[in-house]
Amino acid sequence: MKAIRILSRGIRDAFKSVIRNFSLSTAAITCSSITLILVAVAMIISYNVNHITNDLEKELTIVVYLKQTCAEEQKEEFKNKLEMMKNNNVEEYKYKSKDEWKLEMKEYSDTFSTALDYLDTNPLLDSVTIYVKDVNLLKETTDEIKQLDYVESADYGEGMAENLVKVFDIIEKVTIIIVLALVLVTAFLIGNTIRLTIFSRRNEIEIMRLVGASNTSIRLPFLFEGLFLGILGSIIPILITVYGYVLLYDHFNGYLFTQIIRLTEPFNFILNVSGILLVIGAIIGMFGSYHAVRKYLKI
Repeated sequence: MKAIRILSRGIRDAFKSVIRNFSLSTAAITCSSITLILVAVAMIISYNVNHITNDLEKELTIVVYLKQTCAEEQKEEFKNKLEMMKNNNVEEYKYKSKDEWKLEMKEYSDTFSTALDYLDTNPLLDSVTIYVKDVNLLKETTDEIKQLDYVESADYGEGMAENLVKVFDIIEKVTIIIVLALVLVTAFLIGNTIRLTIFSRRNEIEIMRLVGASNTSIRLPFLFEGLFLGILGSIIPILITVYGYVLLYDHFNGYLFTQIIRLTEPFNFILNVSGILLVIGAIIGMFGSYHAVRKYLKI
């Protein structure tokens, strides 16, 4: 019961302190809001860059053409070998026969249709499009497939695909570093603002010590005050993040500049970002208060 009374008293005093020191509280909340908005923007950009990168990586495939003389049982044998490779780097594959290619090309152009009808035999090749689990192993997987029987050719866009993978890796690492750097800057700015707020009330803390208040009863209101300031400072960034991203997504119909670049759908993504902003604000607010009371006021 005593712990509950101390806890409830700490929450009550913290709430009163936020209102009583309105100007300082406003400064801390404003600082929190500005820096958390930057963090939110960086998180949205980072997550979408990673999402776009993953989508583009899925488009990096291996295209295999089977030999013209390949019989039906040999095609089945080749498919069985691909099934066995699913334990390695093959995710899935799509087979398209030369007859399907012929129909598709005839529908695509009258010129192709006339030329293909003129020929006695179908000159096209059966193909297999292979999707891999790890794009970094595209070359190794392609070389392995080339060694299989009945393969005429296997290609994955050598050179271009490898350069794209390197660019994707660099972009992913850079965006993660930016987010972490902004979180650290946010922690520094919010922490310093709260320290200034508490330092301006050092006389109040000294009086509490003189009347015999314990360290815990002194710290507790300031911890809750930092928690309140952090939460209040995260409300505006959360609102801007939710409404801003939804408007952006609707404005571009879910795509950025081209349908190749697809944005992350708002629902779960925005909730996750909002939760992270709330946690960052609350933790940094409490940590800033605790550190200021402990270190600067020598309690």
